[in-house]
Amino acid sequence: MALFNRKNNDTATAVTTTDVDPALAALTGDYTIDPAHSSIGFTVRHAMVTNVRGSFGEHEGSLKLNGSDPAASAASIDVKIASVDTGIADRDAHLVSGDFFDAEKFPLMTFRSTSAEQLGGDKYRVTGDLTIKDVSRPLSIDLEFNGSATDVYGNERVGFEGSAEILRSDWGLTWNAALETGGVMVSDKVKLNFDISAIKAAA
Repeated sequence: MALFNRKNNDTATAVTTTDVDPALAALTGDYTIDPAHSSIGFTVRHAMVTNVRGSFGEHEGSLKLNGSDPAASAASIDVKIASVDTGIADRDAHLVSGDFFDAEKFPLMTFRSTSAEQLGGDKYRVTGDLTIKDVSRPLSIDLEFNGSATDVYGNERVGFEGSAEILRSDWGLTWNAALETGGVMVSDKVKLNFDISAIKAAA
């Protein structure tokens, strides 16, 4: 299935009604991300030797899918910084402090899509603006469309999973500590992970 119209450097491939898979066309509509069945997390290297994983327990967002004009699809996500959870309370408290996210002053991390493209098969790239601590920078997220289904409650769902890598310093997250053996306590590179289940709004 193709959710988004693939573009090259010069032209955009036209999408007509006859080009669209009927199953894809049925996905057209507004969707609300289901936080109970979605996760937004991260992985970062700690002390140069291991990875720390964490997630944000509170988030909300929406998808607008257009099967007849896939390039018109869009995504919007708001993440509550104070909901960060790495499994260690002291570490979580440090992350929400002024050394890192300063959650009291900047309570949300947001993503607003600006474009999307098909990479092949069910793989896509969504590009938009990621805002952390009032710093907005472009971010591209590689996603895989996992399909659609009607759940036991009659909700029409779609699923995506994907990832992206950022340098946290680009968003003003610069705290670190030097190690006696060389290197630093926290890597600048962070991998973001997305596993999204979204419910279609009633007609």
